[in-house]
Amino acid sequence: MNILIVDDESLQRGLLAGFLAKQGHAVVEAASGEDALQRFMAEPVDLVLLDHRMPGMAGDEVLARMKERNPLVRVIMITAYGAVDTAVRAMQLGADDFLEKPVDLQLLLARIGAIEERLYIAGDAARVEAAIDTAALPVKLIAASPAMRHVLSLVLRAAPSPWTVLLQGETGTGKELIARLLHLLSPRKEQPFVALNCAAVPEGLFESELFGHEKGAFTGAINRRRGVFEQAHRGTLLLDEVGELPLAVQAKLLRSLQEQTIRRVGGEQPVPVDVRIVAATNRDLRQMAADGNFREDLYFRLNVIAIEIPPLRRRKEEIPELVRFFLAKFGSPAVLDDQAMQQLAKYHFPGNVRELEHILQRTVTLARSPQIGLRDLPPEIREYRGPVAEGDLVHRLAEVERQLLIEALERHQWVQTRAAADLGISERVLRYKMERLGITKKG
Repeated sequence: MNILIVDDESLQRGLLAGFLAKQGHAVVEAASGEDALQRFMAEPVDLVLLDHRMPGMAGDEVLARMKERNPLVRVIMITAYGAVDTAVRAMQLGADDFLEKPVDLQLLLARIGAIEERLYIAGDAARVEAAIDTAALPVKLIAASPAMRHVLSLVLRAAPSPWTVLLQGETGTGKELIARLLHLLSPRKEQPFVALNCAAVPEGLFESELFGHEKGAFTGAINRRRGVFEQAHRGTLLLDEVGELPLAVQAKLLRSLQEQTIRRVGGEQPVPVDVRIVAATNRDLRQMAADGNFREDLYFRLNVIAIEIPPLRRRKEEIPELVRFFLAKFGSPAVLDDQAMQQLAKYHFPGNVRELEHILQRTVTLARSPQIGLRDLPPEIREYRGPVAEGDLVHRLAEVERQLLIEALERHQWVQTRAAADLGISERVLRYKMERLGITKKG
């Protein structure tokens, strides 16, 4: 990383510069706010370590001016005074984190590592969006949230490999979209992409659907038929809702994956197949394996690379763009006013993106004009109040923030380091917010 260190104390500046240079970072130093702005404009900078209190231009002003010139620059504010209001003001101005003097070098290294990872993820997401033909996807790829950018980063790294990928997520989150994206970014992109919805296959037909059958193999088998493995030869096979496979079929699927051959129903000779498997499920396969409802060896065979697709309630910043996409897809001239959009964003969407699409279909069909207002939304959306308490804007925002923090902590079993990484903040900031909002683990 290219790091600019801004501090009027030469000893502190030199200590940080020497330590970070040994870690492989390119370091530039500035002794004042004015000098920092000049160097910031003259050289590429990924991260700024900014002293808060300096003679002349203070850290707050330097931070504000840097953000004006480049809103994407990452900044860690460093202060010897440790006042909470200083930290809050720095975060409001756009600082990513803050540290107290004397700086704990290992803690600083961890904070830089977290920021570096977010930069990598943002770059990966941008490369994915630039590399694909979006017309080849069933739904427009929208990744405005940190959670979805993380998914795209995983997809970019997983796609070139031959390994099996397990996509996990609630119904309607877009697992098939991500499976198609894996295919389009892989060396197999010119070969077939075949999807099988395991939940839609009658139990007696699973083997035929997967492996095909020979003529006369059973009543009604009047011709030889290729199964999805053969149809996807040299390409990608999506096994959607893989948790619905019967146990007897799971054993045969595992053997086919291990040996890279299939045997048609009624056939005697093995048929070699070259297929990259992507499995998708909205069920907990690990728990199913523990309960004896899913083969443990098949679970481990499928779970080589696991990617979790976040629910829409964890990426609500994408709702406005999704709304515009679906309205254009329907060919509708409708536009949601601010009140309708805000109310839509409050809703928890148990059916995720698919539910949003159906809500919009219903709304634009029944609305009396292209201008969609609050009154035009379905009752379950219009009347939804969610967890936000009544009160003024400050109290409402605090309650929303409190709910987001609790959800993140619960997702990660109250492990604060993981919850903080999920939220894109430091563990220190998370602890401060928990104390301010009165969040404690119950029980």
